[in-house]
Amino acid sequence: MMEKFNAGSYDVVVIGAGHAGCEAALASARLGSKTLLLSINLDSVAMMPCNPSIGGTGKGHLVREIDALGGEMGLNIDKAFIQSRMLNHSKGPAVHSLRAQADKSLYHREMKKVIENQENLFLKQGEITEILVENDEIKGVVTAIGAVYDAKAVILATGTYLGGKIFIGSSVFQSGPNGLAPALKLTESLKNLGINMTRFKTGTPARVNSRTLNYDKMSEENGDDEIVPFSFMNENLEIEQIPCWLTYTNEETHKIIIDNMHRSPMFSGEIEGVGPRYCPSIETKIVRFEDRPRHQLFIEPEGTETNEMYVQGMSTSLPEDVQIKFMQTIPGMENVEVMRPAYAIEYDCIDPTQLKLSLEFKNVPYLFSAGQFNGSSGYEEAAAQGLIAGINAHRKINGQEEFILDRSQGYIGVLIDDLVIKGTDEPYRMMTSRAEYRLILRQDNADLRLTEMSYNMGLASEERYQRLVEKKELIDKEMERLKTTKFKPDQINVVMEMCGSTPTKNGMSLYEILKRPELSYKAVEEMDTNRPDHRKDVFKQCEVEIKYEGYIKKQLIQIEKFKSLEQKRLDKTIDYSTIDGLRIEARQKLDEIKPTSIGQASRISGVSPADISVLMIYLEQQRRKRREEK
Repeated sequence: MMEKFNAGSYDVVVIGAGHAGCEAALASARLGSKTLLLSINLDSVAMMPCNPSIGGTGKGHLVREIDALGGEMGLNIDKAFIQSRMLNHSKGPAVHSLRAQADKSLYHREMKKVIENQENLFLKQGEITEILVENDEIKGVVTAIGAVYDAKAVILATGTYLGGKIFIGSSVFQSGPNGLAPALKLTESLKNLGINMTRFKTGTPARVNSRTLNYDKMSEENGDDEIVPFSFMNENLEIEQIPCWLTYTNEETHKIIIDNMHRSPMFSGEIEGVGPRYCPSIETKIVRFEDRPRHQLFIEPEGTETNEMYVQGMSTSLPEDVQIKFMQTIPGMENVEVMRPAYAIEYDCIDPTQLKLSLEFKNVPYLFSAGQFNGSSGYEEAAAQGLIAGINAHRKINGQEEFILDRSQGYIGVLIDDLVIKGTDEPYRMMTSRAEYRLILRQDNADLRLTEMSYNMGLASEERYQRLVEKKELIDKEMERLKTTKFKPDQINVVMEMCGSTPTKNGMSLYEILKRPELSYKAVEEMDTNRPDHRKDVFKQCEVEIKYEGYIKKQLIQIEKFKSLEQKRLDKTIDYSTIDGLRIEARQKLDEIKPTSIGQASRISGVSPADISVLMIYLEQQRRKRREEK
């Protein structure tokens, strides 16, 4: 029998040092809690086992919000990026999403450095095998070698390590990502606490040797000339960016994959876990889109000090010999050398409807959960949950109110609300289409939305808050200047004609001019001779607010309606089985999830508008009953 020994006492213990664990630990430590961050291997701190990038459509919004709240991901990618691009630039500002290619090794080193130097934060290597609970209270954790760490709160951020199993063709073995050790004993401890577990699956493409690729047969994909930082603390970033490369599969590629489909554990039934719909394997793509003659692949560098290239778009669990064979049919990859084969990984995770919006378990007080363990996918989704879990673990042990962002306040609110209220039957990925109020929740205004509330609870720094105050003042001054700076028709029409805009017979202010879709700050630059030397983000904010003023007002009205439903509170002690008129499915789902408001109830899968009407009547009846009793 393993001998246990006490190894120290902490306020918060975080299990796992991936993107969720790093943000959770930094948040709780910065707020003042003595925090222990544990990882099976310290080489896996902030590791990128899959795509070597941060951001992307919808995900870029999350990173900006993490940064606005005082998190680390935005600052860290600004130190470690090797290429930067703004996606969806031809579309409206609501869906503009920043994406940066990362130097994987540098990203890991820089985050580890921040963690090691953070006051109140202690980083240690060790596998957790048991959560200690006495009288329904968290007492601590136990490692595989018997070390007991006392804790007031614990955050689970196990990623894909818990029960990790790798699939490469017929080769199946227990492992975490990138060949690191899995965590094989903690699941049983969690089940003993009454936590319902499930299995999900994800995968990653091969890494290939850049020296064996022929780039003359590929299209070069460069970064933007003007680099936009992820962090609101940075203004001008200049580096020599490294190109990515674009190539395509073809009919020969597809034939080899189809001919070997029986060797894929995805299709042979060996893999039980559910995979991500929005990041399918190449096998799934070919089966699902059989009419497509080709699929695009991005060949992306993994860093400046390595020859490893990531083949984005070619996740697979086929045997390595098949992987090499079909990759050699692709233009530019005829002589490819595989350095690391692609694989699928299956892992233990939870049904996130077991959590509160604070990410605390409903049935295990002081136990929190974040990241892929909650059924999400992606570094950005994980980091966002980690930040909120870290904040709330600290606030819980200090008797403070939960910190919760709702759907109208941020993409982080949408992410957590979707997971906790709706649940997920596949790895959840953030997309702009999931946010109802995306014109308000733009990535460019995340600081204006979130930094002050973070500062008020003690997380965002004084320096960050003062930058926000300065930005607000500059925006107000610039908006006033735009409204009061006017031009005569002959001055305006020169610019109008150049931009294909209808000439005017009347004088106009700069504010009125910028309302026209085809006109921009840059278009009126020569005419606007008294323009102050403001930060670029100030001009950007003013232009968006002016051009979309009408739409923004409509969305604000929608948010007011949303808020009114959120304010109609539902007591967690309600027995929904006793409410006449509710359908059986609705009763079961409402009893299981215990929504805190009518708004939340309306978003539960299986609860219909008719059920919501019944709940509204029930609330009114209860209100009248209380009034009569008084």
